[in-house]
Amino acid sequence: MSSLSPLVAAEAPVGRADEIVQRITEAIHLGLLDDGERLPVEVDLAAQFGVAPMTVREALATLREQELVETRRGRSGGSFVRRPAGPPVDKLTARLAAMSASDLRDLFDEHTAVSGQAARLAAERAAPYAVRRLFALTDQLGAAATLGDRIRADSRFHIQVAMASQSARLARREANLQAEAAGLVWLPIGPSLDVAAHVEEQHAIAAAVASEMADEARRLAEAHVMGQLARVTSINLALSTGELSASGSAS
Repeated sequence: MSSLSPLVAAEAPVGRADEIVQRITEAIHLGLLDDGERLPVEVDLAAQFGVAPMTVREALATLREQELVETRRGRSGGSFVRRPAGPPVDKLTARLAAMSASDLRDLFDEHTAVSGQAARLAAERAAPYAVRRLFALTDQLGAAATLGDRIRADSRFHIQVAMASQSARLARREANLQAEAAGLVWLPIGPSLDVAAHVEEQHAIAAAVASEMADEARRLAEAHVMGQLARVTSINLALSTGELSASGSAS
């Protein structure tokens, strides 16, 4: 039986079709669901999300309208992921514009706590293959040529750190936080994000994990996340004051 990754499926019933749409959409953009991947059948999806099959059917219809899922008929048919070339920048910009400064601070406070603890535990528990994966993901981020590829490599690095901590709860929470924050961090508007510095910071986290330096890994992970808050907050302020338009151009 096919199933969603535990990082995608809900820890508790999600209740509404739009919440299922949001969770699957975020999983597609983060690369947790691959392009062309076949989703579980409706009854299995319903069981994994804790909802009625009718709710899943409604969610899949919305995903088809948004061209994120394609349904094929026949013996080899089903619902298949159609990952777009890039993230929905307009929607992400609108979501950031609607957030208050306290909303952003709360989001990054939680992300700092989860990422820091995950990095500390990863330094104590990570298997060698998990450490190698961290370095591979920093290389992927450095080589990424498109915004979508950068978001996916960046998100998967953070999720991999949490998975290396061997805490299923931290891994699920990190995946949820990446779904909320990654698109905002990489918005291609306002002051540019320094990709080289971003990669260097992640490489330092991976090196601390590899060297089993738990306190240093935590410090670096916390600083990495909080360093993103200043840029996102400045864009949020520029959007709220009209200095920056929703299209990303200066007013």
